[in-house]
Amino acid sequence: MPEGRGIFGNLTVRENLQLATWQRKDKVKIAGDLKHVFELFPRLCERKKQLGGMLSGGEQQMLAVGRALMTDAPMLLLDEPSMGLSPVLVRDIFQIIRDINQAGKTILLVEQNANMSLHIASRGYVLETGRVVLSGSGKELMGNPRVKEAYLGG
Repeated sequence: MPEGRGIFGNLTVRENLQLATWQRKDKVKIAGDLKHVFELFPRLCERKKQLGGMLSGGEQQMLAVGRALMTDAPMLLLDEPSMGLSPVLVRDIFQIIRDINQAGKTILLVEQNANMSLHIASRGYVLETGRVVLSGSGKELMGNPRVKEAYLGG
């Protein structure tokens, strides 16, 4: 899922989700995955005939995550899923990311919200100018004085 959502504003929610399946041939599983996305994001189900460009920022972010899930890739790469969202929606998105991971999907999350990220991370890496300077479990990194000072507000 790219930073900035990358949805197709002139396509409906359903069409955006179906577009992600262009390489898949498993129609029954595609239908099941679509049902699953609509269960994860009931708001998208309510708006499935609405153009993507008419959704709120939070709804567009849900659509971007849903579209990534529809690819049925073994790993999700999520770039800044909380960008531009209200604090309530940030909590919702992170809970959904946690649920997706706990259901067995591997997730690589690139996120500046270190506090929320480390709370759900099995493993974390701190990058400075493109180099890994620290790594460890989310819990270890949250307890690291350097991480606390630089990324968690002391």
